[in-house]
Amino acid sequence: MKISKTNAVLSWKQIEEGRAEARPYKACVKNKELDAAQIWKQFEDLVVPQLKLSVVDHAVYSYLLRHSRLEGKRRLHLSMYKLGRGTRLSAAGARHAVRRLVAKGALRVVERSKAGHVIEVRVPEEMRGVRTKVRVASSSRGTFARNWGLEKGNFWKDKALRSAIHRREGGACFYCLRRVKARLRCIDHVVPQVRCGSSSYRNLVSSCGDCNAQKGEEEAGNFLRKLFRDGRLTASELTGRLRAVEALAAGKLRPALRSEDAKDD
Repeated sequence: MKISKTNAVLSWKQIEEGRAEARPYKACVKNKELDAAQIWKQFEDLVVPQLKLSVVDHAVYSYLLRHSRLEGKRRLHLSMYKLGRGTRLSAAGARHAVRRLVAKGALRVVERSKAGHVIEVRVPEEMRGVRTKVRVASSSRGTFARNWGLEKGNFWKDKALRSAIHRREGGACFYCLRRVKARLRCIDHVVPQVRCGSSSYRNLVSSCGDCNAQKGEEEAGNFLRKLFRDGRLTASELTGRLRAVEALAAGKLRPALRSEDAKDD
């Protein structure tokens, strides 16, 4: 790849005198929008210790990242003199730092010439030695966010979270196990609100209209035994439902949240 004369012909003398400014390489491909705060966290928490970057390498990469990817440019065209001036290094010092960062996979030199270097700056998720750790860290954050949404969400007021409760029961009434059409499903507080029952996923179930109306403020265990006496549950089903009530209160029956379900109210 060659730089055309019309694009950027700067004399070597101009570059050495510092009159050449860092500017985007015109052939670069626009990258996707990046989360600057997240990139910096990944850089400090993962890239620096994993690649064992020195203070100088840290400064050079930070400068290049700031003037490229964080401004929507994948590549930069600049001289080592300009890079050194921006990072308080000599041109030779900047050149050596770039070589080390290239060897570690943080940068890629696309072209070298007397008119300057074309440097492609990689973000943490694009670095071979770091991207696996980035994916693991991102997955852990996603799990934490989902768990936070589970414990703090109001599954009674939020329509999306109510849907998660219905999905958890698989279209059946939690109490009598009868299949229920979507338009006839209700959300029931196992421990009634008048008894200070919460609106957490640990206290809400999907039920049919009959069970919702008949249970009222009755304790869940007593209501299930009543269903057994009325012949609506078998002995094994009663045992299973009583265990399910205990598991629900212990937080073992977690509804699966979709990404849109976990949003704040």
